[in-house]
Amino acid sequence: MYSLWLFILALGVPVIDARKPPNIVFILADDLGWHDVGFHGSEIKTPYMDKLAYEGVILNNYYVQPICTPTRGAVLSGKYPIHTGLQHYVIIGSEPYGLPLSVKTMPQHLKDLGYSTHMVGKWHLGMFKRDYLPENRGFETHFGYYMGHGDYFDHYAEDGGDIGYDLHYNGETFWKYKGNYSTEFYTKRAENIIRTHNTSKPLFLYLAHQAVHAGNGGDPIEAPQAYIDRFPYIKNIKRRMFAGVVSALDDSVGAVYKALQDSGMADNTIIVFSTDNGGPTNGYDQNAACNWPLRGNKNTLWQGGVRGVGFVHSPLLKKPGRVVSGMMHVVDWLPTLLQAAQGGELKQGNGLDPDLDGVGMWSEISTGTSQSWPRQEVLLNIDPVGKFGGVIVGDFKLVYGKLGDGGWYPPPSEVMNETSSSSNDFHPDSLVFKPEAELSEEGDPIIVKCGPKPSNDTVEKCQPDEAPCLFNLRKDPCEYNNLASEFPNIVWKLQERLANYNSTMVPPGNKPEDPRGLPKNNGGVWKPWM
Repeated sequence: MYSLWLFILALGVPVIDARKPPNIVFILADDLGWHDVGFHGSEIKTPYMDKLAYEGVILNNYYVQPICTPTRGAVLSGKYPIHTGLQHYVIIGSEPYGLPLSVKTMPQHLKDLGYSTHMVGKWHLGMFKRDYLPENRGFETHFGYYMGHGDYFDHYAEDGGDIGYDLHYNGETFWKYKGNYSTEFYTKRAENIIRTHNTSKPLFLYLAHQAVHAGNGGDPIEAPQAYIDRFPYIKNIKRRMFAGVVSALDDSVGAVYKALQDSGMADNTIIVFSTDNGGPTNGYDQNAACNWPLRGNKNTLWQGGVRGVGFVHSPLLKKPGRVVSGMMHVVDWLPTLLQAAQGGELKQGNGLDPDLDGVGMWSEISTGTSQSWPRQEVLLNIDPVGKFGGVIVGDFKLVYGKLGDGGWYPPPSEVMNETSSSSNDFHPDSLVFKPEAELSEEGDPIIVKCGPKPSNDTVEKCQPDEAPCLFNLRKDPCEYNNLASEFPNIVWKLQERLANYNSTMVPPGNKPEDPRGLPKNNGGVWKPWM
């Protein structure tokens, strides 16, 4: 064998290095709800996402933060928002703060490992100074926007009555795509990065889509008519328009995957797909997402706000075609992907924070052979300004404070007609929960079984702003039954865990809005002003 190896080298034949770091493509959707994808049984068809999910590993017990900025900070830092000052709400356009510069980000770590790093889409982690922009936080290039939302076509963002243009390339305002649909040109940018990539280096591409977040208040749901027309069976017009936004996102996922295939990169690429938080339901932001049958809304700690859509696809998965019920949190991506980039081992040093909240679980995701799942606990958040918080330990979830909308909102009843799939029966008693298991080739929807909903009198026993509420998520994933009075010892233990987290919390970084940051003082543009 040794002589054969020397012979190959003498001939100058290229040798494939089995240890070559994988390419990583991280696709982050914005405000995508639990019931907005086909592989969760939605009436909205998402064939490209479904294909990659079913061929990969579906994360069925995956948690995100309840709103945009905290999740994005957690992805890139591997730390809970209570440890980066991002635990309260989101960064408003003219607020002078962001993800602390002391935090070493995922792209900075990957650059140290020889990766080429690129970002496309939404930043929302601070832009008051150039030091806080993506191209100064580890990304070689950034094409996208800084704010939390905006118009999909004209790229103006409205915030508190102030309107400014918000599309940029490497820190410079980019006017060329005014009038073009953002999902489509972000996709083209991602495709171009892949197709022109020098494959002698591994690629990290962070594609943070605008979809499916609402646009500005006057025109919140925007998609080209061709996408909307794919869903004539959805009679509710807002839900049909929203389905068009989702469908454009799904097409993007398919296009990115095809670019990887055409470039010969797909065989050594890890694709991560995640939402940043639960969907805005019941009129939130005038949008039409759906978290059914989970309880609650975006920007709440109910399951509908924090149990997220997520999957991993890669030929490098040693045991694909699985649904994973082990607990995972969005802070886990940084150590998990660093493990994958380093051959399965998370190596210390090189600025890796020893106090990361994330847990590396590439082996568990890839092989499914771990005897014990590495995460048994998730801090949902502690918001000292909003005065609410929550934690999950094992099967039990404790929440307290002013949580916000805790209703259960099925898709509009108009979609339930003869053209709907028989698998999309929206009555909770008929739903079937599939725990960790291999998927059938055609892909069975991964649907949550809630059991019978109790009477309103029983539901009203949970008033978290008056007393903490306790739920057994394994038996009651839709948070119907408050068990606090039945298990006071468990309430006490989870409160103790929250107190421990609270003792490590840094103050929220929120700052008063600075009028100097308003577009009217910056040429009509949202951009750095300090």
